[in-house]
Amino acid sequence: MPESKPRKEAAEKQKDIKAHELEDQRAAVARKSLPKNRSWVPWVFIPVGLLGVIWLVLYYIAGTDIPGMRDLGNWNIAIGMGLMAASFGLATLWT
Repeated sequence: MPESKPRKEAAEKQKDIKAHELEDQRAAVARKSLPKNRSWVPWVFIPVGLLGVIWLVLYYIAGTDIPGMRDLGNWNIAIGMGLMAASFGLATLWT
């Protein structure tokens, strides 16, 4: 008796399984290539975040009295918030 044709769905599932296996292998290689020692991260993100907070506090308290801050105007807010955002971005590296 002749053998029946395999379903198209089964062949597509096999292709999907092979594609996922390949993606898993690539992800494993990418994980291995990450640096193992990230002990520098807290030593960088904490001072950067504090610098952002201090920048904003100084701007609100004495921004008109400090010549450099007076010249920057409202860009001081962007600088302080940018430093805090950079600190948050660095904190996500800490594993």
